[in-house]
Amino acid sequence: MPLLKEWEIGDHGLAAIWKIEEPESFFRAQTGIESAIKNEQRRIEHLAGRFLLKHLKEDFPLHTISKDEHDKPRIEDNDRFFSISHSWPYVAAVIDPYNEAGIDIQTWHDKIERIQHKFLSPEEQYLFNNDPQLLALAWSAKEAAYKWNGKRGVDFIEHLPITYFGNKGANYEMTIYFKLSGMPKMIFIESIINTDFACSYVGNVQDWEIY
Repeated sequence: MPLLKEWEIGDHGLAAIWKIEEPESFFRAQTGIESAIKNEQRRIEHLAGRFLLKHLKEDFPLHTISKDEHDKPRIEDNDRFFSISHSWPYVAAVIDPYNEAGIDIQTWHDKIERIQHKFLSPEEQYLFNNDPQLLALAWSAKEAAYKWNGKRGVDFIEHLPITYFGNKGANYEMTIYFKLSGMPKMIFIESIINTDFACSYVGNVQDWEIY
């Protein structure tokens, strides 16, 4: 069973990372879902994400998932909040019964240095010093914050600036100052780097009043 990591977030959240090694038939049988996605790899990723939700919470209502007006997957009445991410062959998921959730996983890509200006300010680029793994970590952090917000119209540089970056051993922490809401918020991101990928998730969110 290729469960790479499973952990708790805060007092109520649950998260996990899975490496896809099973055939599509395994995920269809486990979820009871028949996907209409034409691309085989994307179809397996889709099913694996649903499977991981059910792994975290056996009673998760997979068949009630639908997209809202911003294309964010939700279940009826927001009975639970969740987020899924995949970067072949890995999939990550988080479930929280009370709070919006956000998680993102990114396998390594050589082109990350060439496109960093599209999601990092000059100051942020200096902070991550052209390190491909740290750049991927920064990208996954902003993606996790974007998924937590769940709305269109977010500019990664203008609206999701990274104001703090540090690490404790193999674990990394970032703070994102979210400026696209009535009340500015500090999004506290927790991250890990694996030999194959970077993964970030929203650990906590606090209102940030300016006096």
